[in-house]
Amino acid sequence: QDGSRAGREKKKTVSFSSSLAEKKISSAAGCIHSMVEGSELKKIRPNSRVYQRYYLLDAGLQALFWEPSKKESDKARIFLDSIREVRTGRNTETFRTSGVYEQISEDCAFSIIYGEMYESLDLVANSAEVANIWVTGLRYLMQYGRHALDILANSQDSLRLHWLEQLFSSAADQNKQEVIEEGIPLQSAVKLVQSVNPGVSSGKVEHRFKEIQRLREKTKEQVTKQEFIEVFHDFCTRPEIYFLLVQFSSNKEYLDAKDLMRFIEAEQGVAQVSEEMSLQLIQAHEPSEEGRQQGHLSLDGFTSYLTSSECHLFDREHDTICQDMSQPLSHYYINSSHNTYLIEDQFRGPSDKSGYIRALKMGCRCVEVDVWDGPDGEPVVCTGHSLSRPLALHSVLEAIAKFAFVASEYPLILCVENHCSLQQQKVLLQHLTRILGDKLYRDLPAEGALYLPSPEELRHRILLKGKKLGPDSDGEVSEEDEGAEMSQRIKVSNMPHPSPKRFQLLRELSDLVTLCHSVGFKDFKTSSKAQKPWELCSFHESLALRLAGDSPGDFVNHNKHFLSRVYPNPMRIDSSNMNPQDLWKCGCQIVSMNFQTAGLMMDLNTAWFRQNGSCGYVLRPAIMRQEVSYFSADTKDTVPGVSPQLLHVKVISGQNLPKPKGSGAKGDVVDPYVYVEIHGIPADCSERRTRTVRQNGDNPIFDESFEFQINLPELAMVRFVVLDDDFIGDEFIGQYTIPLECLQPGYRHVPLQSLTGEDLPHAKLFVHVALTNRRGGGKPYKRGLSVRKTRKGREYTALRDLGVRTVDEVFKMAAPLLREAADLRGNMQQNSVAVFRELCGVSAVANLMQCVLALGSRVSGPEGTPLLLFDLRDGYPTLEPQGPLPDVLRRVVSTYDTMVNASKAVVEFADAIYEKILHIQTTAMEFHEKLQSLAMKEGLKGSKVSRALESFSWNITILKGQADLLKHAKAEVEENMKQVHDAALTGNLSKKGLTELICSLKNSLEGDEGVDINEQNGEV
Repeated sequence: QDGSRAGREKKKTVSFSSSLAEKKISSAAGCIHSMVEGSELKKIRPNSRVYQRYYLLDAGLQALFWEPSKKESDKARIFLDSIREVRTGRNTETFRTSGVYEQISEDCAFSIIYGEMYESLDLVANSAEVANIWVTGLRYLMQYGRHALDILANSQDSLRLHWLEQLFSSAADQNKQEVIEEGIPLQSAVKLVQSVNPGVSSGKVEHRFKEIQRLREKTKEQVTKQEFIEVFHDFCTRPEIYFLLVQFSSNKEYLDAKDLMRFIEAEQGVAQVSEEMSLQLIQAHEPSEEGRQQGHLSLDGFTSYLTSSECHLFDREHDTICQDMSQPLSHYYINSSHNTYLIEDQFRGPSDKSGYIRALKMGCRCVEVDVWDGPDGEPVVCTGHSLSRPLALHSVLEAIAKFAFVASEYPLILCVENHCSLQQQKVLLQHLTRILGDKLYRDLPAEGALYLPSPEELRHRILLKGKKLGPDSDGEVSEEDEGAEMSQRIKVSNMPHPSPKRFQLLRELSDLVTLCHSVGFKDFKTSSKAQKPWELCSFHESLALRLAGDSPGDFVNHNKHFLSRVYPNPMRIDSSNMNPQDLWKCGCQIVSMNFQTAGLMMDLNTAWFRQNGSCGYVLRPAIMRQEVSYFSADTKDTVPGVSPQLLHVKVISGQNLPKPKGSGAKGDVVDPYVYVEIHGIPADCSERRTRTVRQNGDNPIFDESFEFQINLPELAMVRFVVLDDDFIGDEFIGQYTIPLECLQPGYRHVPLQSLTGEDLPHAKLFVHVALTNRRGGGKPYKRGLSVRKTRKGREYTALRDLGVRTVDEVFKMAAPLLREAADLRGNMQQNSVAVFRELCGVSAVANLMQCVLALGSRVSGPEGTPLLLFDLRDGYPTLEPQGPLPDVLRRVVSTYDTMVNASKAVVEFADAIYEKILHIQTTAMEFHEKLQSLAMKEGLKGSKVSRALESFSWNITILKGQADLLKHAKAEVEENMKQVHDAALTGNLSKKGLTELICSLKNSLEGDEGVDINEQNGEV
């Protein structure tokens, strides 16, 4: 129910459904008419009480009133000319302090600020659509007054109307229609609609035309111009984009170059947008010739822009290599395939070299080759003790040689699991050296090297992983035989289960293994003492997960120096996949996946490796690479040294959502809903779902917002899943998974993919994304700042005592510096920026550009002159009153001054404190090598020594993290002041801009009689 009076008698009147019988509102005039009919809205009072009232606009379009009310009729109303602002969301003091705040949907709430005292009427609609109608209608009425409908009638979307008339005429010309009034053939009209909305089915469009003609009792199938425009409006008008357009167009039916520039800067987060860039976008996306000539972007042009690659959710910067590739190999996650030759299950499924080709084309950088003795002296590739068909080794190696560097130039690791006799090992050696040739990396590691070479140094090289003989010893072949374990566990009938054979290893074959020498794992203590950087342990999935649970910190530290490979449990005979993030969070670099098996786990893997140009290598989080750092993979709280970020996701709508494959129970009906999932460390894993939209897959409107705190952003991924609500069992429609680092905030379209990873034609979600450390949508720096709400008592990050006096004394010197750094950041972010944001009436994730632009709508004086202006002559813009101010604006000025002073303090003191903290960190690190002996001298034993070592890592991590946060705070100040400067110019709130306007007027009017220019206050 939408809350309208008529809605009490019938199911719906105001809706965005595509049904012909329902009213579809996508114009300001429609909004105003709906307001005259009225809606049921909830009024929120400061005492947290909620009143259900019926709100209407009077027929003369002069006042808003409500019923029932205890007040006299003339008091139960607000005159439109007293309204100063219409604010969306829960962004007034009444909302924020309300006891029902958490129960109110952000998307259904809005406030009317009115009167000399800036009072607020805080309302909650029954749906986001109704809230949009009231906000849009009221803003139009504020701008155009009671003549709004007349003005709208005269200018009603003329750009679109003229364009559609031309489109229709050109179709008539193509069909050689002599009398255009007779119309065009039905199929031509259907194709015209599909040319703008290719996702809509021809059957639905045809049905709509016939329905209209039946109502009008027409017998001919010719479509008239009026019928075409009506159906075009139904299928090609997206109300959610219309409401967005009027929000940024100052209540016009189009965006001009300045409007578009403001939208791209403030919402899409693109820095340094010029009017020229905006005009280029208008030329590229506006379909009407008239609009292009005038520099206006109509609703259809704006829809085209928002659905183009410029507004894709995935940041195209990540389509190319964008990470440092010169770090040691152990510092990267490596895209890895398990039993690459299998294309179905592990036991009976077929083998094919296409498995290698597909994996390598997908950017896989670690493939597996299980080699066994074959007939006629030729080794074969297969899973031992299984029923899978063997492949000739030479054909597999030829495919690898051909496709090894098609998708990526960085090193390929070839895991050779050798089960061959000495005779066939010689053939294996010949094939490797002949087919792979110079691509094989044969250089021995430097004696005493602490780390492996980097991917950059190993470009276009293939590294063999396998067993290696010592200088004077013979060795046996295989350290792992997954097929034998699988065979023994499932006990296939009538099949012998021989214990794995042990063959001698050919020394020449051993010599080809240089940087990836397979060794067994005993425990982390042994590895830290004896393992060399070029030695690699392979972990059975179950063992790796047990180590991740029992010793998460030790596992992370192990992986700072050594490569770890994790392969699936052999009992996964259906080729299902483990969750790679369970191992990535411990720093495991090579998590082998069954590429042939689609689903959530493979979606995570594929999406993860897109973030660095799909090259197969992704740099691990800094906290997992630093020599001394504290990180526990199973943390369920904030990560020391890393500040959490606040992610805000609004799922607005869906487009062209297909019926799930194989589903026929409901015919063509789709009842979609959306899950937003966060995948990452345990503290970050979360999911939220929208409501179900019944019987609408074409353009379901969800309009629901969710917030997530992300504690380790570098390891987080966001996944959108669309499902069909069915009482038998919800069915999968589509999904899209993306690393948090690749998100482009702002208004974005999300292309949906099928269960097997292919794009679903024209199927999309429309979302709005905001992240606390991004410039509305840009990335001035990678890591964010604190998003914790202001508290009366500020929390300071504590350093730990080691129980080693000399080291503790060094760390104690840092305590006052850390408090000072936290105070500098807190005073700026929590005590001033957050309060200024609230006074501007914007959400917690809004940037300062959005704050200033929002402020611009309410600082007009009685004669239209601004009450506040920014002086931009200094690096820190000052906010100056232009006359007497009401209390609410005085608070704005005061809070802004506090914010500027706190920002100046950050810039003034940050560098010195940063240097002092780093100096203490460097001094403390001098104790690192001898810390264990120092602890024992102090009398510490056993677990107390381990605890002292852990506390040392904790303290170093805190010092580094807090110093980095302070550095980022300084960068944030610079970005904030730039945003204020740009927004003041864009929003005509700068003294400089006003002076230039006056000079321009003065020059153009000079000499005219009766013109008086008062430069003091900008009056003409």
